[in-house]
Amino acid sequence: MLTQEEVKNSYRIIRDEPYGSDKQQKMDIYLSQNSEKLGDKNFTIVFLHGGGYYLSDKSKEEKYIQPYLQKGLNVVNVNYRLKRGIPIATEDLTNVLNLLKSKNNTYKLNLDKVVLTGFSAGAHIASNVGVSANNSEYSSKLNAGIKISAIINFSGPVDGLDVVEKVFMDNEMQLLQDVGKALFPSFDSYAPKDTVAKYEPITYFDKKDPPFFLCHGGKDDQIPPSTFVKFVRLLNENSSKNKVIFSPDGSHDPTSTELKDAYDQIFIFLDKVR
Repeated sequence: MLTQEEVKNSYRIIRDEPYGSDKQQKMDIYLSQNSEKLGDKNFTIVFLHGGGYYLSDKSKEEKYIQPYLQKGLNVVNVNYRLKRGIPIATEDLTNVLNLLKSKNNTYKLNLDKVVLTGFSAGAHIASNVGVSANNSEYSSKLNAGIKISAIINFSGPVDGLDVVEKVFMDNEMQLLQDVGKALFPSFDSYAPKDTVAKYEPITYFDKKDPPFFLCHGGKDDQIPPSTFVKFVRLLNENSSKNKVIFSPDGSHDPTSTELKDAYDQIFIFLDKVR
């Protein structure tokens, strides 16, 4: 485990690297001097922030990428287009991965071992792209030569997206109503169920998907715990491959203690990934 000073001295950081023409399509790439020494654990971590598809950016949640930096892993911290809806934001992760592949002579990342991860909306995006990569019905395709090795989801929707939409749109607070409307802004009211289902990870989940790590709380007031039940059941059918951490008293945003405990389990989980 690297100290903060060692992290500072052993990384080259490319900030605000564009991956599209929109000003929000930017990413920070943390290139480690030591990643090749990790051998078969030389993962490329791609992280996406939360914010309900409406606000926040990659600088707000660096606590989620610090543990990977301390391990000497290469990390890509991604901004995506906000207030345009789930479909466009989800497409941006595919745009990121395809650009990393096309310019990998420059970045020299291990794209055979990509870990997609995020918090809240970012975790939703990571999960959608990760489980749909092997599904022929999914519209936004990854280029050849990109392999998703694992998915790590902190409090991101996996099912019941219509329930999540109503949690926000029916809220008394204007900001949360705006978040709800930002999920599918092309509709005046609730999005149709068939549209919503296209962006629920459970729709694409199958036994050939990468190992999945899910962390969620029993007192999450944004993504109701009830929306995780079916997906958790599917994950637990192969508990040697997948890992679920459920904190009965946990809220939407993990505490520092919960986060530390989760990362202890994440690195055990990643040690098993082949």
